[in-house]
Amino acid sequence: MIPAANDSSAAATISAAGRGLCRVKHLTTELSGWRRWGVATSLGAIAAAALPPVHAVVLLVPTLTGLLWLIESGRGIRSAFAAGWWFGVGHFVVGFYWVAHSFLVDAARYGWLAPFAVAGLAASLALFPAAAAALSRWSFRFAVGSPPGRLLLSAAAWTALEWARGWILTGLPWNLIGSAWSFSVGVSQLAAVSGVYGLSLITFVVGASPALAIDGGRYGGRQAAVAFIVFGLLWLGGLARLPAETLGRVEGVRLRLVQPNIPQHLKWKPDLRAEHVRDLIRLSRQKPADGLSPTHILWPETAVPFNLAHDPAVLALLGGVVPEDGLLITGAPRTSAPGDSERRVWNSLHAIAAGGVVAATYDKVHLVPFGEYIPFRSVLRFGKLTQGRVDFTPGDSHRPLILKGLPPVSALICFEVIFAGEVVDRDNRPQWFLNITNDAWFGNSGGPYQHLAAARMRAIEQGLPLVRVSNTGISAIIGPYGRSIAELPLNRAGVIDAGLPAALALPPYGRFGDGITALLVLFTAAAGALFAGGRPPWARDPDA
Repeated sequence: MIPAANDSSAAATISAAGRGLCRVKHLTTELSGWRRWGVATSLGAIAAAALPPVHAVVLLVPTLTGLLWLIESGRGIRSAFAAGWWFGVGHFVVGFYWVAHSFLVDAARYGWLAPFAVAGLAASLALFPAAAAALSRWSFRFAVGSPPGRLLLSAAAWTALEWARGWILTGLPWNLIGSAWSFSVGVSQLAAVSGVYGLSLITFVVGASPALAIDGGRYGGRQAAVAFIVFGLLWLGGLARLPAETLGRVEGVRLRLVQPNIPQHLKWKPDLRAEHVRDLIRLSRQKPADGLSPTHILWPETAVPFNLAHDPAVLALLGGVVPEDGLLITGAPRTSAPGDSERRVWNSLHAIAAGGVVAATYDKVHLVPFGEYIPFRSVLRFGKLTQGRVDFTPGDSHRPLILKGLPPVSALICFEVIFAGEVVDRDNRPQWFLNITNDAWFGNSGGPYQHLAAARMRAIEQGLPLVRVSNTGISAIIGPYGRSIAELPLNRAGVIDAGLPAALALPPYGRFGDGITALLVLFTAAAGALFAGGRPPWARDPDA
C-alpha cells in the first residue's frame, strides 16, 4: 500500500504543477495592458530568487515558461520587447537591490540617489532581455507551428544578449542566469566546457520546456522530458568529472588570508586608519592553529588606507609583517609622483617583501563606473562613491605577476572577477587567481554571495584555483573544480590558513573562450530552425 500512496502523492504533485502552469499561461496570454506588464514584472522578480544566495532554481520553471508565453502571445515585436523589458525590470530590481547599500554608506551625500540608482540600473539592464524577447519574436516567423523551434530560438537569443551584456558600455555580466547553479558543484562543471553562458543556455531551455508539454500536442510532454533528461545527463557528467581524491597542493606555499571586517563607513576615517592597519597586523601575527607558519600573507582590496608609494614609514611597518622568504600582498591606493603635471590615482595591489620593499604592483584594469570613475564626466558633475575627488586611472595589463615563492598569478581586484573573457592573458597562462575585494560596500545583503558565485565560475572555466580575500567577507580558497576548500563567513574577522591547490589541465572554455559561446548560440539557433522547417518523425502529432 505504501508504493500506491507514494504514486498517488507524486501524481497529485504533477497535477498541481500542471494546473499552476496553466494558470501562468492564462495570466500571460489572456491579460492585456498594465495587467500584462505587471505579470511580466512579477515573473522577473520571482526568477531573481533563483540567484545566490537563495538558489530557488525551481522557480525558473514557471517564470521562464511564462516569459516564453508572453513573447509568443503578444501582438508583435514591440509587444515582445515590452514584455522582456518589464520582466527584466522586475528581475534586476530584485537581483540588484543591494546596490542601494553603496549609496547609504555616506547617506548624507548620496542616500537620496539610492532608489534612483537601483531603478536606473534595472531599467538599463532590462534592455537586454527586452532585445532578446524582440529577437525571439522576430525569429518565430520561421517557427510557426513548432513549439520546440520557438523554445530553442528563444534560448539562443537570451544567451546572445547575456553575452552582449558582458561587454557593451564596459559590461556588467553580474547575475547571469547560469550562475543560479553555483551551489551545485555537479551542474556547474558544464562551465569548464561551455562557460557560464552555456549554463545559461541550458537553464533557459529546461526552465521554459514545460511550454512544450502544454503547447506541443500529443508528443509535447515527451519533448519537454527530453530537455530534463539531457540536463540530468549533464549533471551526472559533471559529478563524474569530480575527483574522488584530495587535490594536490603547490609545494612550499602556505597562505594566510586576513579578513579584518572593517565597516565601510569607518574605513576611511582619518583618526581610525592607523588602527585599521594595526588590526590587520595583529591578525597576521596570530599563531597558526596547526603550527604551520604562512609563507605569504594576503590582505583585501585597499586594506592599507595609505599611499604606499610615498609613505616609507608605513612601508617599513608592513615590512615587519612579511614572513621569512615570503611576501605580504595587499591592496592600497597608489598616486602619481608629487611633481607630475596631472595627479592620477590607481586602485592597486602591492607585493611587499622584507624590509618594506615593493616587489611588484598590479593596477586595476576594469574600473567600476560611478564607483571609481564618472563616465561622461563633462556632463555628469557629481562625485564618485569612493574616497577622493579624482577619478581612478585604469591599469594597462592583465599579465600574470611573477612573485617570489608563488606560481604565476592573475590578480583581479573587486568585480574584475565577473568578466569571463578578461581574467587571463592567454599568451601567459597563470596558475591561480588572486581576487582581492572590499564587499563592505554591499552590507549584509545578497551582493557578496553573488560576487562569490561569479568567482566560482571563473575557477571552473579556467581550471585554476582562486583565492578570494575580502574585507568583510566572504573570503575563500576555491579549488579548480569550484569547491570551497575553506571559507570565512560574512561579517566576521579572522584568518584562513591553507595551502594553494594545484591547477588543472586547460579545459575547453579556458582554451577557446567565448568562441564556444558563439558556437553554442549558432548551433541552438540552427537546431531551432531545423525543428521549425521539418519536425522529426518522433515529434510529430499524427492528428495535427
